[in-house]
Amino acid sequence: MRNSKKLFRIMTMCLMIVMMMSVTVFAEGEATEYVPKLYSTVWALVPPVVAITLALITKEVYSSLFVGIAVGGIFYGGGNFERTITHVLNDGLIGVLSDPYNVGILIFLVILGAMVSLMNRAGGSAAFGRWAGQHIKTRVGAQITTIILGCLIFIDDYFNCLTVGSVMRPITDKHNVSRAKLAYLIDSTAAPICIIAPISSWAAAVTGFVPGEDGLSVFVQAIPFNFYALFTILMMLGLVLLKVDYGPMKLHEDNAKKGDIFTTGARPYAYNEDDGKKENTKGHVLDLLIPIFSLIVFCVIGMIYTGGFFSGESIVTAFSNADASVGLALGSFFALVVTILLYVLRKALTFKECMDCIPEGFKSMVPAIMILTFAWALKAMTDSLGAAPFVEGIMKGNAEALMNFLPAVIFLVGCFLAFATGTSWGTFGILIPIVVGVFANDHQMMIIAISACMAGAVCGDHCSPISDTTIMASAGSQSDHVNHVSTQLPYAMTVAAISCITYVIAGFTKSAVISLGFGVIAVLGTLAFIRSREKANGTYVE
Repeated sequence: MRNSKKLFRIMTMCLMIVMMMSVTVFAEGEATEYVPKLYSTVWALVPPVVAITLALITKEVYSSLFVGIAVGGIFYGGGNFERTITHVLNDGLIGVLSDPYNVGILIFLVILGAMVSLMNRAGGSAAFGRWAGQHIKTRVGAQITTIILGCLIFIDDYFNCLTVGSVMRPITDKHNVSRAKLAYLIDSTAAPICIIAPISSWAAAVTGFVPGEDGLSVFVQAIPFNFYALFTILMMLGLVLLKVDYGPMKLHEDNAKKGDIFTTGARPYAYNEDDGKKENTKGHVLDLLIPIFSLIVFCVIGMIYTGGFFSGESIVTAFSNADASVGLALGSFFALVVTILLYVLRKALTFKECMDCIPEGFKSMVPAIMILTFAWALKAMTDSLGAAPFVEGIMKGNAEALMNFLPAVIFLVGCFLAFATGTSWGTFGILIPIVVGVFANDHQMMIIAISACMAGAVCGDHCSPISDTTIMASAGSQSDHVNHVSTQLPYAMTVAAISCITYVIAGFTKSAVISLGFGVIAVLGTLAFIRSREKANGTYVE
């Protein structure tokens, strides 16, 4: 309690100091269209840096994100209290919650939470757990199954995180896999898989940012050079098969083997643990498989519907033009209807019991919704301060002088931008058009540079506590968000370092084979070295 009060005082003092500084730093004149004095400067990146730093130090997400939002509002307001407050509330919190795209994602979250609650109550999850218990005998088997399922659900990263989490969580819990490790496996099979899948919402996003080119063709050609995504998959498999862990994750996994799958006291989804008491032990595996299958089918149909497939567009074009938010909301709604009809007709649940599961599912998603809302609001602050034009100006000013090193530089810039803003797609939109313009006369280098942009965006997104995909992975695994970020970060940084060096090699050789060969050796060599060190120190446990 004392620590909480002390932390609150520190945060309050920081805000007051920043506000007082802003009165003297920001002397602004009234204009027809207000532009903050710090627009498109390095200060535009300060709010997310503050939020991320506080989250990692205090281990508390909500207040850290809000402080970042407040700092962004103060910078924007320029010492004007009214403008600061209205910007934080109207343009920030209220603005993001009134955005149709964001609302669609929230609807999808709520419906999916309701479906998970229904599957638990009907006994589908318990039945699948019993079936899996007969076929999955080891911790390695449980983790490999999680990876395979994550790779199979490549349509959308949100969908991936929540679906894989709800299906695999009981199984990994049974085999004493830490919630932090489950979150890492889910997160690593979300964006990294989607960014190398030609038919996905991510491919659709990328193709829309490639002016004057066949976007889908460029995307496919870029896959062999998407080093971060490919090496992340390799890293994940290596960690599981070699039974190697390091950094904070090792502590979580060592504790999990002893029966403690959480390690820390944080339990953001603790009220969901009562669901097991309400499970119907007479449930069938089909009570889980049919809802999940219907969710996949209807979400795919929903996405191609929004892309114009039923109006005559090809399936490729439909995916390229798809609105993931509307598609997922539509798909999840029809899947929910099918699930309720299935349980009522089978008499697994009464209609009243089905209706009772809907608010329960909503409650289960409250932590994720709160973090997402704050993360979106923080992004709105950085957008209003001109973070994108600032980075774009730096890239345009230095691109010509770097050339062969440009893929590595773009990768690092993409990492930083996605980490600070919490968005991959926004990073695509900023960097890809620049890359296309710089390498208009060198198609091969353009492909490598676009790959570096996509890889950097995914890497930054993978590392960032304010990334929506990272938040979804925490929600899907029901892991404490800060635990997920802190345990995943060393793995992501290892792959990022190897990827950066690999892009330097690719910039000079322009060869996917040579570059990939180096990266594969580097990843496996790193894991082998860590394993040998653990054996030498006596800390390696089978």
